[in-house]
Amino acid sequence: MFNGYLKCELKSTGGKDLNLLDEYSRAIKSIVDAIGPAVVTINIGDNSEPLNFQHNGTGSGVVIAPDGYILTNNHVVADGKNIEIVLIDGEKFNAEIIGNDLSTDLAIVKINASKLNYAVFGDSKNLNAGQFVLAMGNPFGFQSTVSTGVISSLGRSLRSIDGRLIENIIQHTAPLNPGNSGGPLLDSHGSIIGINTAIIAFSQGIGFSIPSKTAEWVVSQLMTSGKVKRVYLGLSGQTRIVSNKFLRFHNLKNNQLFEIVQVEKESPAKKSNLHAGDFIAEINGVSVKSVDDIHHILAEWPAGKEINLKVIRRQEMFEVKITPEEMN
Repeated sequence: MFNGYLKCELKSTGGKDLNLLDEYSRAIKSIVDAIGPAVVTINIGDNSEPLNFQHNGTGSGVVIAPDGYILTNNHVVADGKNIEIVLIDGEKFNAEIIGNDLSTDLAIVKINASKLNYAVFGDSKNLNAGQFVLAMGNPFGFQSTVSTGVISSLGRSLRSIDGRLIENIIQHTAPLNPGNSGGPLLDSHGSIIGINTAIIAFSQGIGFSIPSKTAEWVVSQLMTSGKVKRVYLGLSGQTRIVSNKFLRFHNLKNNQLFEIVQVEKESPAKKSNLHAGDFIAEINGVSVKSVDDIHHILAEWPAGKEINLKVIRRQEMFEVKITPEEMN
C-alpha cells in the first residue's frame, strides 16, 4: 500500500520536479566527491599511554594546502600531546601544531605529506539566509559524514575561551554532532565558507561556523608567525549606565559607557595617563559601551598606530591619544 501511494505521488509531480531532485542529488555528490578526500579525521591522545582515541577525543579538519597543512578548531587539538591525522583512504600521519588562536578557536596542524587533495576558501561576506550549505566531518568517528541544510542566520556572536567574541558567526541547519568540530561548511560550489565550531547541547538543527573571511585572516597570521598578532590597551572595565543628567551635561546620546576599573602597569593605557573611574565614550569616533566594542575596534588594528579616545573624567570630557601595543 505504501509503495503504491508513493509511486502515485511521484508520478503526479511530473518529470520536471524529479529532474530537479536528480540534479540536486548530483550536485551534492559532485561536492562530496571533490572535497571528501580533503576532509580528515583528527584523533587525540597523550604521552602517558598508547593512543586511545575513543577515550581522549576525536574531531575533524580540512586540508587547505597540498603539502599537508590542515585547518581545524583549536579546541580539537589544544590538549593533544599526540595528534594523529587519518585521511579518507585510511592512511595515518602524526601531526604537529603550526599555530593556534584561542580568540577564534582555530588552529593549523601539519603532516609530512604532499600532493594532497585540498579545499579552497569561498566568500563568506555575501552569504544570505536560506542559502544551501553542506557540512562534512567525522562525528563520533564515522568518517566522511555529510549533512545538508540552509543558512538560518548571519552575524551571530559566540564567546571564545579567552573571553573575546567571535563575530559574524554563521548559524545553519546542517546537522552537527560531536566530532564534526573543525570540519568545513561548504557552499554549492564546494568552497569553504565556514569552519564548524559548535553545537548547542540538547538542541536540534542549530549549528555554528566561523566564517571563511575570519578563517583566511587567521590562517595568514598563523602561517607567517605561528600566532595571531593582536594589540591591547592594558585596561579592564565594565559597562555602566549613566543618568540622564550626566547625558545632558556631556551632550551624549548613549546612556551606556565603558568604565575603566583597572589599568595595567607599563601598559599603553598607563602611559596615556588613563585612570580607574574614567569613562571611554568613543574610540576613533565610534561609540563604546563594553569591552567587546573595544575588542571589535582593535581586532585588526596594527601595533604602533595611534588611536583617539574620548574620555570623561568627573566633570571633564577630553581626548586622549593612545598607541596600542602587541600582546605578548
